[in-house]
Amino acid sequence: MPMVKRLARWIGSGLLFLLIAIMLAPVVIPPFLDRIYYEGAPSDHFDGEHFFNPDEGEGEWVGDPTSRTEPRRRGSFVRGALFGDARPEWPDHVAVTPVIPEARVEGDRMVATWVGHATVLVQTQGLNILTDPIWSDHASPFPPLGPERVAEPGVRFADLPPIDLVLVSHNHYDHMDLPTLRRLWERDRPTIVTSLGNDAVIANAGAQAVTRDWGGRVRITDNVEVIVTRNHHWGSRWFVDRNRALWSSFVVRTPGGNIFFAGDTGPGDMRWPQEAAAYGPIRLALIPIGAFRFQPGQNWSGSHVGPDHAVQVYEALGAANALAIHWRTFRLSWEEIDTPRALLARHLAEAGISEDRFRAVPQGTVWAVPALAAR
Repeated sequence: MPMVKRLARWIGSGLLFLLIAIMLAPVVIPPFLDRIYYEGAPSDHFDGEHFFNPDEGEGEWVGDPTSRTEPRRRGSFVRGALFGDARPEWPDHVAVTPVIPEARVEGDRMVATWVGHATVLVQTQGLNILTDPIWSDHASPFPPLGPERVAEPGVRFADLPPIDLVLVSHNHYDHMDLPTLRRLWERDRPTIVTSLGNDAVIANAGAQAVTRDWGGRVRITDNVEVIVTRNHHWGSRWFVDRNRALWSSFVVRTPGGNIFFAGDTGPGDMRWPQEAAAYGPIRLALIPIGAFRFQPGQNWSGSHVGPDHAVQVYEALGAANALAIHWRTFRLSWEEIDTPRALLARHLAEAGISEDRFRAVPQGTVWAVPALAAR
């Protein structure tokens, strides 16, 4: 018995020291984990050390007032996810039928394939474009810990055509997946376009990226260019390197109509969609609809739009067509797996918008995007 009691005390002491270490980590560890990804002159969204949203605090709720709740702090959500809470259950696996895309789509014809989460293959003008590519099974710095993929990619990596252009919106693990970027770089050497500071992280994958501030442009071909545009989010790879790199959306200008990729974004001031629309008619918008509920009934958060804001983004863009992204792949928040699609259908109906124009489809769906109507 004395030996058992002594062992129990040792275990108890060890757990206590571990708890203390975890609590002190944010104070003790920052010098070792913090990274300076970017150095440059201060601006209206960079204070010389950290980036920030210039519209912070300007967001206005527009939607059903009965569905508004104050955004829950992400830390309390993470604690609940680790130690148990009352979140709706998700299936362990969602059946997906992978497709094999065309090798190239020439001219003004445009084909979009939702791979999963924020990853979309868009093919037009002879270019193969990928947004925030992730083929990993976990969106985490410590797999197999962290969010696990419940829906397989709608395109197997081996079936991907040669990729010419990759857009990386920010450095969160579910959007900047270094193992996938390494595979793409080693295989295809695509042009990787991202916002300031993220190239330093992507370099850890052995890949090179082209960076621009909001409003910056990258010429891809004679008739296609990428414009890095504003949205409302934040960035971090560790707990203490918050906002050392910038986040963004993108406009890809093509002769057959522009492509808009929202990346990961909250509503903010809701003026950023009009800023993107100013670059020309948007034929296809890729708009997030999921990971918005961090407490029961919540329909938006400071960092993520919900389906109601997604419809407002679509309208503000003046987009001809939209594809719903950022849902049904990784369980990142409180909503049931198909809640985003159900709420999107409701808000589209309320706005008088056809579901054929703003589609929420299964992974692996191939969509021949209609041409822009003559103006």
